[in-house]
Amino acid sequence: MTARGTRQGLDAEDLDVEEALALVKDGNGTARPPGGHRPAQRGGSGDGTPPSSSPSSPARSPETGHRADAGEHRHRATSWPEARTIAARAARAARSGAARLAPVSVTLDDALGLVLAAPLTALTDLPSFDTSAMDGWAVAGPGPWHVREEGVLAGSSAPAPLADGEAVRIATGARIPPDTTAVLRSEHGRTDDNGRLHPTREMQHGQDIRPRGQECRSGDQLLRAGAVVTPAVLGLAAAAGYDTLAAVPRPRVEVLVLGDELLTEGRPHDGLIRDALGPMLPPWLRSLGAEVTSVRRLGDDARALHKAITASGADLIVTTGGTASGPVDHVHPTLRRLDAELLVDGVKVRPGHPMLLARLKEDQHLVGLPGNPLAAVSGLLTLAEPLLRALAARPAPEPYALPVRQSVHGHPHDTRLIPVVLRRDHAVPLHYNGPAMLRGIAAADALAVVPPGGARAGQETELLDLPWATAGIDACFT
Repeated sequence: MTARGTRQGLDAEDLDVEEALALVKDGNGTARPPGGHRPAQRGGSGDGTPPSSSPSSPARSPETGHRADAGEHRHRATSWPEARTIAARAARAARSGAARLAPVSVTLDDALGLVLAAPLTALTDLPSFDTSAMDGWAVAGPGPWHVREEGVLAGSSAPAPLADGEAVRIATGARIPPDTTAVLRSEHGRTDDNGRLHPTREMQHGQDIRPRGQECRSGDQLLRAGAVVTPAVLGLAAAAGYDTLAAVPRPRVEVLVLGDELLTEGRPHDGLIRDALGPMLPPWLRSLGAEVTSVRRLGDDARALHKAITASGADLIVTTGGTASGPVDHVHPTLRRLDAELLVDGVKVRPGHPMLLARLKEDQHLVGLPGNPLAAVSGLLTLAEPLLRALAARPAPEPYALPVRQSVHGHPHDTRLIPVVLRRDHAVPLHYNGPAMLRGIAAADALAVVPPGGARAGQETELLDLPWATAGIDACFT
């Protein structure tokens, strides 16, 4: 039977070499599993103590103690929805005891995109004095009115009171003179030959006056803790008297790009390829609310990887490549050496199956992304996005779905993430969606979450928005 036949009609790109290697692990194929205990192996000294494993020992299933073949590894892999839940839960646990993510005071200039750590309470009445809502005349009593020579401008000192039958020119936002009855709009008044002001339509008492405290009183809660600081929130905070805000700090992320075959400039040549993830991941992580502290290229060097991880003070370390079981895939062995706890070791999603999430310390995690670009994007949105969102205390976006315009074939057992463009009330799948390809997602508005077995034409599928598709480039990468 052909490879295509054994994969039940899947494209060859649905299972790349890196993902295939992840299906069969060697004897050291797992770090410490969730729960913090290593699985006991069958056999031993007879006293109940499990034998120590050797580098040549076959991988054992935590459930059975037998060799972990492809089917058992698939069983251990985490479903896509569960993996996202685990990532968010891990971050919430870290936030509860991580002093470094205690609220910080930031200026308004630096607060955009952060989450309020305390309620936003008005420090003054808004407006803080009676103001004119329109350009026109402040008038007292019934008309016609005698108009003062000097007008009242915004920002001027307290004007003199008006007497009945008197009016004064006033600008929008200017302080209302005492004893003012209403504001007559410029387009609703006329002056006669004697210079007296007449209304051209009926007026109401208090018309076009914004009374003090109309929007809020000092001490009123304007926004709850947990609100995301948008440009409008910055404006409200400034109007309410704030110079700084108490906010949840951005999670600090360090990116480690692994691979001897990667070039940082020029065209691919002699078996070397350009590093696509180094330029792509930092701005994407920033769009997820992170502060990217550094991007380091280490090559395939186990010692350098161990040193970089142990020296990092980031809340999250993101590695690219090396998550499978090839001869230079050093992520799993390094995590074992660090006695890290694997929270997610493989996800039932294509592309990106061999992604992982590990807890290094109580308040430090590592997300291992596959090396293929679109597979790395899948890992970023599956594990890093919910973890960073929870660390930053950002609310989860409301899920939504649209029907796909044409059928999308699926993996028999795993979720698929497919780049799509949004056209009115449909999602249109894009070509070039293999694990190593970026051409599709570069033109995409979102990723469609295709369930195991695929989606027929017209079937609704969940969508993951890409940040630049909804907020614009300048907005999402600030």
